[in-house]
Amino acid sequence: MEDLGHHALFQLLVLENLPYAVLIILVALVSTRLLTRSMDALGERFTEWRLALKQVSAVGRFLLLIGASVLVATSLLHFTDELLLATGGSIAVALGFAFKDVFASLVAGLILLFDRPFQVGDRITFDGQYGEVVEIGLRTVRLVTLDDNLVSVPNHRFLNDAVASANAGALHQMCVWDFWIGADQDLGKAKEIVYEATATSNFVYLELPVVIVVREGPVEQGRDRFAVKLSSKAYVFDGRYETAFGTDVTERVRRAFRQHGIKTPAEIPVSRP
Repeated sequence: MEDLGHHALFQLLVLENLPYAVLIILVALVSTRLLTRSMDALGERFTEWRLALKQVSAVGRFLLLIGASVLVATSLLHFTDELLLATGGSIAVALGFAFKDVFASLVAGLILLFDRPFQVGDRITFDGQYGEVVEIGLRTVRLVTLDDNLVSVPNHRFLNDAVASANAGALHQMCVWDFWIGADQDLGKAKEIVYEATATSNFVYLELPVVIVVREGPVEQGRDRFAVKLSSKAYVFDGRYETAFGTDVTERVRRAFRQHGIKTPAEIPVSRP
């Protein structure tokens, strides 16, 4: 049965159309690259439309690749009535096994594009990885982490596992920065410093509120040494500047803490009994 299926598939090939199929693939690759570059250039020029243009680019690439795949398949494979009648079952089984994973990924990619749990340009957390989605392809979703690593995840995994989107299609996104001070330090002054450093940053999105949350707890799990944690919750105006926003706020808070003599738990000597 297996040999018959392979022989039938070989009979389907139209090798004289191979140069035409290669040309289709090259045109599709060049077209997708040009589309991506043009949409990215427009996004940099019209920042408020950047994510929408990335979505247009993703859908356009997807449709171009699907169209190219169909053209390549129809040019290289020639089905005759006699061959289908003689070996239809074998061909169906062989093609089913050959394209099962590809078809599943293709369907999953379509669902991701149109159901939109996230989109290109979003910053998502999935399976312990956090980064910006740069491509939703035929087989995989690619995201770039804050460490500039490219992570590829099969499309179908997003249909069954939880995924969190930090900005959900918007340019701005929530950022949270934690600062610890000793339990006996000036809490009011520390809260004022953290708020001012966040609210006056060049990266903050002030159309949404800046919130400072205060909690008290152990510095390390299982230890009896307590401290106060101040969490600054604010929105960065563009998710691309998340790291720069955090660096700016942290440097200014640390500098102001030193100027006003506010100590972190690490700077307070541990009292010995």
